[in-house]
Amino acid sequence: MAEMTYREALRLALHDAMVEDESIFVLGEEVGRYGGAYGVPKGLIDKFGSERLLDTPISEPAIIGTAIGAAMSGMRPVAELMYVDFIGMTMDQLGNQAAKIRYMFGGQIGVPLVLRTQGGTGRSAGAQHSQSLEAFVMHTPGLRLAMPATVTDAYHLLRQSLTKPDPVVFIEHKSLYAMKEDVDLTEEPLPWGQAAVLRGGKDVVVITYSRQVQFVMQAAQALARQGIEATVIDLRTLNPLDFDTVRKEVEKVGKAVVVSEAVLTCGVAAELAARISEECFDYLTDPVVRIAGEDCPISVSAELEAGSIPSPGLIEETITRLVA
Repeated sequence: MAEMTYREALRLALHDAMVEDESIFVLGEEVGRYGGAYGVPKGLIDKFGSERLLDTPISEPAIIGTAIGAAMSGMRPVAELMYVDFIGMTMDQLGNQAAKIRYMFGGQIGVPLVLRTQGGTGRSAGAQHSQSLEAFVMHTPGLRLAMPATVTDAYHLLRQSLTKPDPVVFIEHKSLYAMKEDVDLTEEPLPWGQAAVLRGGKDVVVITYSRQVQFVMQAAQALARQGIEATVIDLRTLNPLDFDTVRKEVEKVGKAVVVSEAVLTCGVAAELAARISEECFDYLTDPVVRIAGEDCPISVSAELEAGSIPSPGLIEETITRLVA
């Protein structure tokens, strides 16, 4: 067992993968000498040099375009975008090229790149640097999507992403980087694409991912003190989506709540709620409840920012009303 932060686990995953596979290199704004916007690749340039820690111009389309060309040529690039908010600038390269190339070329070639980026709230970074845009990625066939909520998954999901033959978007929540956990990296990780059932309960099933896993677990502990026991599912990856685990747990309990930091309308929570309603209809005793972000730009005010996304208190209150 070793204590490490979420940031350190990601750095170790990059380090270990780069040692094992010389085709892996990192590119992005200030990923080399500076060490990345949030310090994940910090220090790796000292071991691997500037050819494998490549500082780029401030151009997200150039970063992703370069990564796609390198991936098609036999390399395994790890492209870092400072914020997921900038992913819209790359959607021709990412959504129209990287996601489609295997299909356009009849399966003869893939694009084995990993796009690492940071999303979510918690740093008063304002409306253009605080969004949760995972639905953009989840909506695009051909793109895989991983969103680790724990230090252990930060390591293992990134290592697994770096073995995939097609593009993986890997979204790290910026408020998790300093989170510490005791980690045993010798333990066999969960398979890629499998959700984790973090706790069992007879009263309600709560499905969530990324930082909201931490908030839901806090709420579940508070609910347990009231005698309400919640099953908590961490999806871990949104594409592939392990709906089999969701279905199994919902069918046992009959009540489901979906929690997401992204906006309520047309978001991940909406898709999950729709699928649960369709596929578990005969087992549900109540409508599926969504707890999600407000449909508004994120404020730079810390209080307004915190109030625009689900909190442990809101999750606890909503589930109490559902179960009562």
